[in-house]
Amino acid sequence: MFDVLSTLLLVLFLVGHLVLAGADVGLSMLMPRVARGPAQRRRVVAAIAPYFLASEVWLVSLVGVLAGLFPALEHHVVAELWPVLVVLTAGLLVRDAGLWLRSRVPDDRWRAVWDGAVVAGGWTLALAWGWVTASLIAGDPAVTPFTVACALTVVSLFALRGAAFGAERLVEDPTAESADVAARDTRWWAGVALAATLVTVVAAVSGPGPVDPSAAAIPAAVMAVALAATLGTSGPMLSRYTSAIAIAVPGVTVAVASGLPVASIPDTTAVLVWSVLTPAIPVMLIGQVWLYRMTRRPSSSPGFFA
Repeated sequence: MFDVLSTLLLVLFLVGHLVLAGADVGLSMLMPRVARGPAQRRRVVAAIAPYFLASEVWLVSLVGVLAGLFPALEHHVVAELWPVLVVLTAGLLVRDAGLWLRSRVPDDRWRAVWDGAVVAGGWTLALAWGWVTASLIAGDPAVTPFTVACALTVVSLFALRGAAFGAERLVEDPTAESADVAARDTRWWAGVALAATLVTVVAAVSGPGPVDPSAAAIPAAVMAVALAATLGTSGPMLSRYTSAIAIAVPGVTVAVASGLPVASIPDTTAVLVWSVLTPAIPVMLIGQVWLYRMTRRPSSSPGFFA
């Protein structure tokens, strides 16, 4: 029982982080597109904060569960993917530094440097997560048509999630220009993601490797339906939901279609870890809902991050 529950918990934290981080990382990537001036860039940063803090809580929880309950899997991930993990960590530090430091000095050049850090860190994070996810699904970080196509699919899903997030969170722009640009971009990124998904499926079916096409068929179909819905006439309005479903699929696919090494969890270890997690998980879920409801719109006046 502990093995099943622990696996579900690991998948929950991975999917939860991708859905939440997809919003703030994706909007970081799209800042040059949706923000044309200092005032609009300030609104983008205000929209990202404090979501990025919540998404990183899920990342810390993911790492904790991986280390505490799945040491064999952790060893495989660190041993095989450490260069990508270094890049991912660097992207996280650069993006977060941009968010924390951009408003510390009232100088346009200072803010421009750290706005650039936000954008560069966002793209680095998306690319690194794309390669991590593709490598976990394939069971091998080697460069193949599948891992390249899968990584690019994940990157486009981050951008789609960010566009959907921006369409909702940037509506306090007096001209609504940023929100409108983000809403229109949801269709474009959904099309890119759908095309990349089809290429990934073809590569998985035709190429050799440990990917199980039959196990990945249902997640791929769910993603294709979500992306196709985003391309429809009501796509921008649905993108808040469809983008979340689509970016959750890679995390689910890691669990059902990869051949990663997972050893049985000793009962003593499981009891110890779960005794700590059981009261913490409801707090995380309730806190995330509360944070979302409290900060559904960006602040209209300068704050700590902007």
